[in-house]
Amino acid sequence: MDILANYGTVLILVAAIFGLLMAIGIGANDVANAMGTSVGSKALTVKQAIIIAMIFEFAGAYLAGGEVTDTIRKGVIEPALFVDQPELLVYGMMSSLLAAGTWLLLASYMGWPVSTTHSIIGAIIGFASVSVGTEAVDWSSVQGIVGSWIITPFISGLLAYAIFVSAQRLIFDTETPLINAKRFVPVYMFITTMVIALVTIKKGLKHIGLHLTSSEAWLCSIAVSAIVMALGYLYIYKRFSNTDDNPGFSSVERIFSVLMVITACAMAFAHGSNDVANAIGPLAAVVSTVEHLGQVAGKSTIAWWILPLGGIGIVVGLATLGHKVMATVGTGITELTPSRGFAAQLATASTVVLASGTGLPISTTQTLVGAVLGVGFARGIAALNLGVVRNIVASWIVTLPAGALLAVIFFYVIQAVFG
Repeated sequence: MDILANYGTVLILVAAIFGLLMAIGIGANDVANAMGTSVGSKALTVKQAIIIAMIFEFAGAYLAGGEVTDTIRKGVIEPALFVDQPELLVYGMMSSLLAAGTWLLLASYMGWPVSTTHSIIGAIIGFASVSVGTEAVDWSSVQGIVGSWIITPFISGLLAYAIFVSAQRLIFDTETPLINAKRFVPVYMFITTMVIALVTIKKGLKHIGLHLTSSEAWLCSIAVSAIVMALGYLYIYKRFSNTDDNPGFSSVERIFSVLMVITACAMAFAHGSNDVANAIGPLAAVVSTVEHLGQVAGKSTIAWWILPLGGIGIVVGLATLGHKVMATVGTGITELTPSRGFAAQLATASTVVLASGTGLPISTTQTLVGAVLGVGFARGIAALNLGVVRNIVASWIVTLPAGALLAVIFFYVIQAVFG
């Protein structure tokens, strides 16, 4: 307890640095989930993808990133067991941030798309097990989270399969694919905008003090989506007015490229809202425990500067190391065109938004891979590069124990420094 009183400011400062490192790791690795499909399908260049991701990842993290934080902070471990030794919780959360951030930066440098959620949960389990024992881990909560790693790729895969098949039947398998693309792509724009508008209005605007009822949120979302759809109609008809004499699929794919920009924005926003919790959750626990001089049981508000810190870290990470993992995901699993990439992105964004709304910390990496696999299955198993998929799954399996092992090492180091 004396340590928290005497070194409280230092602990918060060091924890903030580790939290920033973790957020940089999230940006460096998980940017592939938001932007890999756009770049792989050549709908966006790497530079354009990074600029879009920087804007929407930060917006998602800052506006809608608070919902998932409590699940990471209080769902994985039992805080009551740290009441007598609150400094252990502080050391542990600091070591978790440093461990997960280190692993993510290493994986990003190597171009491995790993799960940030796996990383931080593995790290928290590791420190809790050596600090107060395995009883500190809420294993039933962990089972639910592990279950989501199976369920969410399955859901996103089904959604991607359905979206891709709908595009095939409504557009590609018709006698006039270009005309039908002009007709239906703006409808897809409407659906995509609804996904991002609903989560922004229902969750994000609470942070700035604007509380709308469900009916008001739906009305606002429908209005915004209708405007985007109308602008989409106008742009597509004007931009592709001279391609009626070229009814080939290349023109249709160019129309889907326009749609990919919108889905890329939705995916980046959804990702920022969900995965920022992996960085700010443990940091919020440290700040709360130190400020309340060891009180770990009560629920507290997130300090005003924590969400922006997480958003800034994500932006720095994807601007520096993001391109490495983007290359792996964008071209490795299956050959992507704008229409296929759109199906995968919209399915992933929808699944992440649903999970974020329920407070369940899912793995965006696994959600996206599930969606890309769904698109691949719709084209036939031969369309998938099963070797790459196997390697990605192997990296997922390694991530959890790697996070735990690093956290144990860093926990003992931090405890030695401050203890």
